[in-house]
Amino acid sequence: MDLKAAIRTIPDYPKPGIMFRDVTTLIGDARAFRVAVDRMVQPWAGAKIDRVAGTEARGFILGGAVAHQLSVGFTPVRKRGKLPHRTLIEEYELEYGQDAIEIHVDAISEGDRVLLVDDLIATGGTAEASIKLLQRAGATVVGAAFVIDLPDLGGAKRIEDLGVPVSSLVQYEGE
Repeated sequence: MDLKAAIRTIPDYPKPGIMFRDVTTLIGDARAFRVAVDRMVQPWAGAKIDRVAGTEARGFILGGAVAHQLSVGFTPVRKRGKLPHRTLIEEYELEYGQDAIEIHVDAISEGDRVLLVDDLIATGGTAEASIKLLQRAGATVVGAAFVIDLPDLGGAKRIEDLGVPVSSLVQYEGE
């Protein structure tokens, strides 16, 4: 199945010149969603994984499905201020300012082998912050899985330079 055909492209969103890759159409198509989840799981099927972590918000949808397929628990990586219990926080730089993500302090056990899941890797800033946060919590991040990679923005290489293998299902060049 051609998963690119299931992903909607919205030109000039959120600003002129940006081609927004919208996976909600893929998620809304039962067959495409199933194929995407199966393909995201496949590279990690033989690996010992204790937990999947997914970044807000589409990473929750995909990560939950991947965790289900792998029969492991799921950890949400949330934006600051969204979790009700004590948290670990990781701040990171954006193009214009800073942001922060967090997990509950008890979301990861020391030595957990974690697969990070999200819909898209662009510059890699959020993924890098997620990896650092998970590692601070005691996890070994065994890989990062994405539906979409925008390779010209260098995010996958940035994550691989941290020693974390990256898998993606489709690539859009020139983004």
